[in-house]
Amino acid sequence: MRVWTFAPLFTATFAAAGLTGGLAFADPAPRISEPKVHENLAVYFVHGPTAPGPVPLTLQEAIAANTVVVNETGQVNELTIENTGGSEVFIQAGDIVKGGKQDRVLTVSMVLKPNSGKVPIASFCVEQGRWTGRGKEDISRFNSANEAMPSRSALLAMVAPPAKPSGTAAAPPETGARRVLGQETGSFDTSTRQSKVWNEVARTQDKLRSGLGGEPVAAAQSATSLQLSLENEKLKGARDGYVKALQAAGETGEDIVGYVVAINGEITTANIYPSNGLFRKMWGKQLAASVTEAIGERDKQPEAKPAPEAKAAEEFLSAAEKGKPEERATVAGMRQETRDAPKALYNETKRDDGKWVYRNYLAK
Repeated sequence: MRVWTFAPLFTATFAAAGLTGGLAFADPAPRISEPKVHENLAVYFVHGPTAPGPVPLTLQEAIAANTVVVNETGQVNELTIENTGGSEVFIQAGDIVKGGKQDRVLTVSMVLKPNSGKVPIASFCVEQGRWTGRGKEDISRFNSANEAMPSRSALLAMVAPPAKPSGTAAAPPETGARRVLGQETGSFDTSTRQSKVWNEVARTQDKLRSGLGGEPVAAAQSATSLQLSLENEKLKGARDGYVKALQAAGETGEDIVGYVVAINGEITTANIYPSNGLFRKMWGKQLAASVTEAIGERDKQPEAKPAPEAKAAEEFLSAAEKGKPEERATVAGMRQETRDAPKALYNETKRDDGKWVYRNYLAK
């Protein structure tokens, strides 16, 4: 198996700083292996040393264990989250929470400390129109986080850096959920982003219908709910072939810490974690999101386009990291660094002490 080695900023920045305690790579040359391919989806694995120490729970695990509560606030674009347990919990931008007055997607990545108290967290609606209870669901809180946003375009709309109006002074820094990822007063406003997310949800549902041979995925219970569409039985069946072909490949090595995705021969997304343990916890859910996007795109490529070599995945990561860095505080002692390059957007989530907890790359 051919393997490419590279040394982007995630190897140099923190290793040079001599940070220990686990969240920085120490290997000067992480590796990207050649892709595993199924139909129109290719996955490249990022190999590197794993950070020591406890692995956080995922939001999916913590909600299922009833140690994290995500509460409805009555505000579409702001919820609260509370960790009542004794372990840290990792939340990734794009996590979908089901329930409340309408299903939401969380727009901020973070590590929530044990016994955190209620923390505001920014969100977007992924179920247009509903503002009442659904079935027997608790209207005051959210009962699961089993799915992730399967649309790169929606993720870009959510996490793109705030627009800076020409000729105007920058708005003063804000705190709390309104300061998170572009929800600042006077910038590219939240309502514009929300409209884009709704449009992308509708587009995703249309794409999935085409990818499933005309079978609609909208649920009778709530036709606009992305979450319910992702629970569609025919979609689950279509996912199975991809998952069986690709999931095990991410579970065989102790040094896999991330992955890069290509759909229809074009590299689209990458996610990198500080440890193999956290990667493994996130892998199944994130693979399902990539598979879902690939199913929605498979009728767009009548002739199979070969997956790029691993070197192209390396170049994608490196190019994304060359954007001008901008950093801001988010919530709960976390910070966000954004690098907006010409062809990709890079977001890094880190603690106040500079130790990173998650890296995301999105092709534009």
